[in-house]
Amino acid sequence: MNPEELDVPVTGGTLRVCRWPGGTGPTVLAAHGITANALSWAPVADALAGRATLVAADLRGRAGSAALPGPYGLAQHADDLIAVLDHLGLDRVPVVGHSMGAFVAAVAALRHPDRVSSVLLVDGGVTLQVPEGANIDDILEAVIGPAMRRLQMTFDSEQTYLDFWRRHPALSAAWSPAVRDYALRDLVGEPPALRSSCSLEAVRHDATDTLLDEQTTTAVHRIGCPTTFLWCERGILDEPQGLYDEARLHAAGLDRGRISVEKVADVNHYTILLSPKGAGTVADHIGRLA
Repeated sequence: MNPEELDVPVTGGTLRVCRWPGGTGPTVLAAHGITANALSWAPVADALAGRATLVAADLRGRAGSAALPGPYGLAQHADDLIAVLDHLGLDRVPVVGHSMGAFVAAVAALRHPDRVSSVLLVDGGVTLQVPEGANIDDILEAVIGPAMRRLQMTFDSEQTYLDFWRRHPALSAAWSPAVRDYALRDLVGEPPALRSSCSLEAVRHDATDTLLDEQTTTAVHRIGCPTTFLWCERGILDEPQGLYDEARLHAAGLDRGRISVEKVADVNHYTILLSPKGAGTVADHIGRLA
């Protein structure tokens, strides 16, 4: 199902937003990952099958919102999401975030507690240990290598770009029309100099917030509304070690008395949203939050 697309006034311009109507169901607001876009949520919207209306923005500096200037950072993304609620005439809704978007969801819940009724964090939102003195570009390369390299590449054709995506170890076995549409939403320019829409400045700023800003890194521990955290068995490159595991969550001090935690088996950091199994699991949790 193709989403409705709308432009929402925010500081500095307009934010591009996708909306998948859900009949009489409630509305849920979604935030994507650091180099992703709103169409990462399309398989989840399909899996919801009308149980909720899903609204996902291209965050500032990405895809349809690439022209929006700074300031970047997670607080700005959170405020942009609240502007979406204002534009749609919505009062208080659940917010779900994937990867960096999970940190955005947590920050939104703290900055705007009267607007966020519950939070679903999908393989993100819990800060892992960062080596002292590490350079942000080195951290990004280590954690999301292929995604970061894509931002600095040009492609001579749409097919060359799609071939690059299809070689990604986390997606090669899960390729589908939905993954293709998600990848193409990020492509801008003209052959032979096609490129990613993502602003490197935005990505670096957002990554610095996610990994090093105390207000962001502690947000998950201070959320006041019902919160669920899903973590993937496999990692960003489909490696057996995911971003999270029980030991890492324990080291991060996640309070299971306040936050419901669930491992999602047989998915990686990408396929938790982009595969039928992962999207179905996330949709089921959204249905419970809604």
